[in-house]
Amino acid sequence: MKKIAIFAIAVIALLGCQPKEEVTAQEPQGSVVYMTKEITPEALISIYQALGVPAEGRVAVKISTGEAGNNNHLKAGLIGPLVQLVNGKIVECNTAYAGSRMNTEDHLKVIEEHGFNTIGGVDIMDADGEIRIPVRDTTYMRYNIVGQNLQKYDFMINLAHFKGHQMGGFGGVLKNASIGVASRNGNPTPVALKDMGILASTDPVALDQACIDLVLSQEQSADNDVASMKERIESRHGIHTVEHAEKIGLGSRKYTIISIDK
Repeated sequence: MKKIAIFAIAVIALLGCQPKEEVTAQEPQGSVVYMTKEITPEALISIYQALGVPAEGRVAVKISTGEAGNNNHLKAGLIGPLVQLVNGKIVECNTAYAGSRMNTEDHLKVIEEHGFNTIGGVDIMDADGEIRIPVRDTTYMRYNIVGQNLQKYDFMINLAHFKGHQMGGFGGVLKNASIGVASRNGNPTPVALKDMGILASTDPVALDQACIDLVLSQEQSADNDVASMKERIESRHGIHTVEHAEKIGLGSRKYTIISIDK
């Protein structure tokens, strides 16, 4: 299978807070993670452009379309201008767990309900079948089973809503680019923080690590249940996701946060 260029953007709980350490662009330490406290279509485009990696060829925009009646997903109005700017197509796969996205027909109804069909084309990548792709590290698995239409694309923009996850502890860009592109047969599990900012990087490991650090550095309050998020990540050993991703060469857990806000 051909290689697909991928970069990731995460929307997470960061508005109104400061990162523990902000380093200027002249003093990079590890992978660069850009940050804006604004959550607007314009800010999303700005942080995409800050990465300096223009989307080329056939562009897939990977999101989680969200369950029917569930509001915990990126909104079409937020991501639409970026999708249209890069002439991208929204891509997803059906889920293995019971819900409103188990089959293509129902999944497309949810996509319409959430307005994603109004901002560009939509592709349920496993609607017509699946393919197996080999993995480099065969410690736990020899291949991943993904929607066959993944091979149609040259470039993928990974748009993830960083959140708690019932099995993995957290769901970020690594999950969105792995289980998120798996077909029903390759998707063993699914997915709840409030939106507070946008981070972006070409390094998905650094991006997920930055999200974890910044979320857990917040103070506990009545409307910001950091303790529950921390317990969920620790009890599910969620940090192993980024540890193993670094081990197999997907990126670095060392990072520099650079704000693009003026």
